[in-house]
Amino acid sequence: MPLPRRNDPASIFRNLDWVTVLIYLVMVLAGMVSIYAASYDFDNASMFSADEFSGKQLRWIGLALCVGVALLLIDARMYETYAYPVYIIILVLLAITPFLAQDTKGSYSWIKLGPMSLQPAEFAKCATALALAKLFSSYHFVLNAKPSNYFKAIAIIFVPIVLILLQNETGSALTFMALFFVLYREGMSGLVLFAAFFAVVIFVVGIKFVETSVMGVPTGEFAVMLMVMLVMVAMTAVYSRRLEVARNLVLWFGGTGLIEYILDLCGVPLPGMIITLSVIGIACIYIVIEAIKLRRPKLYVSVATAVLSIGFLFSVNAAFNHLQYHQQMRIKVALGIVEDLRDAGYNVNQSKIAIGSGGLLGKGFLNGTQTKLKYVPEQHTDFIFCTIGEEEGFVGATFVTLLFLALILRVIKIGERQPTTFGRVYAYCVASYFMFHFCINIGMVIGLCPVIGIPLPFFSYGGSSLWGFTILLFILLKIDAARKNVLSY
Repeated sequence: MPLPRRNDPASIFRNLDWVTVLIYLVMVLAGMVSIYAASYDFDNASMFSADEFSGKQLRWIGLALCVGVALLLIDARMYETYAYPVYIIILVLLAITPFLAQDTKGSYSWIKLGPMSLQPAEFAKCATALALAKLFSSYHFVLNAKPSNYFKAIAIIFVPIVLILLQNETGSALTFMALFFVLYREGMSGLVLFAAFFAVVIFVVGIKFVETSVMGVPTGEFAVMLMVMLVMVAMTAVYSRRLEVARNLVLWFGGTGLIEYILDLCGVPLPGMIITLSVIGIACIYIVIEAIKLRRPKLYVSVATAVLSIGFLFSVNAAFNHLQYHQQMRIKVALGIVEDLRDAGYNVNQSKIAIGSGGLLGKGFLNGTQTKLKYVPEQHTDFIFCTIGEEEGFVGATFVTLLFLALILRVIKIGERQPTTFGRVYAYCVASYFMFHFCINIGMVIGLCPVIGIPLPFFSYGGSSLWGFTILLFILLKIDAARKNVLSY
């Protein structure tokens, strides 16, 4: 019986994950229909007209399918072999993009190629995923083996982020942060994700509650310091393995806080910030002493958390003031600090009105009033979900959500059955990108996240986005289809 060739087309299509392909086709076709609905202007133009956004998207879909088939025909080993060269080429392209691109709403991220424009940042996602997978598949590479391994992985992620930020494209740069979920899957400590989450909480609380004060301390800073104390107590209890150490911290924080509160009620002027910092500082010294006595070096994590959290807290306002005005306003609108319904909050407000007016079953295809009258800017790109919500209602929005959930879970399943580290890591990169884009885009449209210009994969209009996600997905499908075609000698 003849052995199968590694790149036998018949074998590839036989082993292809057709469930994922079906989900992909449903999403791109539903996206085209949604784009037509979002851009419909009562002139009864055909969905397939070259003058309509939907007609243009159909051409992008056709080209994307051709690219997808071509990727399936390439030997799967080539993706691992040329992962680093492709990554370097994309980095060079990202570096020269600001010098070639024209100003597009303040961004220099689009390169014009004749009648069309491409955004290299969309293709950088795939190149970075391949490079990260190649790194993890290196001989004897283990993320936790030595600190330099962390440096290599983080460098692969952050270099494209820096180059894209130089293009003034913050939204696209942030999507690469999703790859930290991949590092967690490959052994990174959960403390890193906790630190990132805690940093976001500090930023939000520090910015939102800055106008009022508690016992002479701005409310935001007081709340953060209270959270720091609670985290110190929890970490000390876990790492010391002795409840009495945590109990002493609780008594110290509670006792000093009660005394300060009583003095404040009595009208005694107190330097609240200095006292609070001193209380935390003395607690840190106590934890260090206990760490030495008990020989529990992990207790230093509690001290480091307190010091870094407070340091980050005092840098929040400086960092926020360094942002551009429109970025500050978008964050303030998302946090509910200001409404600004005529400027920074206009898009989100109109989007929420459109989605809310859809009700359970929606107003019907092409019957949306908010979208047809163009009340929602960018409704065929970043805000495409509001068209779905208005015309198809809660049922349509739920269907789209389930499609993304099915795709992400399917990609994770594909990753878990890969026999190679390269395939597994690449699959988790793809899943992380899709999860990040979906969560942030939907959060942005319904007002839970600041507006940062992140498209909804396969639904938002745009060739670069569609091609980028298609390349990401079809390379994974090829790697998965080839996992069984191993030539035996």
